[in-house]
Amino acid sequence: MEIAVEKVKELREKTGAGILDCKKALKECGGDIEKAITYLREKGIASAQKKAGRATKEGLVSAYIHGGGKIGVLVEVNCETDFVAKTEDFQNLVKDVAMHIAAMNPQYVSREDIPQEEIEKEKDILRKQAESSGKPPQVIDKIVEGRLEKFFKETCLMEQEFVKNPDITVEELVKQTIAKLGENIQIRRFARFRVGEE
Repeated sequence: MEIAVEKVKELREKTGAGILDCKKALKECGGDIEKAITYLREKGIASAQKKAGRATKEGLVSAYIHGGGKIGVLVEVNCETDFVAKTEDFQNLVKDVAMHIAAMNPQYVSREDIPQEEIEKEKDILRKQAESSGKPPQVIDKIVEGRLEKFFKETCLMEQEFVKNPDITVEELVKQTIAKLGENIQIRRFARFRVGEE
């Protein structure tokens, strides 16, 4: 049974579950959204969204060194309790996130962290590129919007495809861990260093 992309998107927005989990749930439930929500809740996957508002005061700071000491990453990932911070699943998430940052070089945790003036500057550059390509004015806004989304996916950690599994984003990886551990988890901040870079 083929599941429409719109249905997957709707289920994802309602539950916060990953794309693959949503597809599987819809297939299992014959495309019925309400049944799929119940299916995900029973599996504990849809709970991530509800936990998103809870305070995260515990967690870990982890370091990852790559390329024979040429690239280093420090990352802080927060959770609600010290108990969860000590679990293998949480520690593996932190290590995976640090390794991903070393490999993919994101600039920000999420799009909300990008200064508005940088977004405006990027929009301006994209608009000029689109205009110089000779495209009709009525499609330029759509082109700029599409390229801006691509910019967010390239520069924001949460929107990047996870380096160890490109079928999911880093955000989906975090949500899967939230569902598994039953606590809110947030990637708070990171720093990436490369020998010789300013």
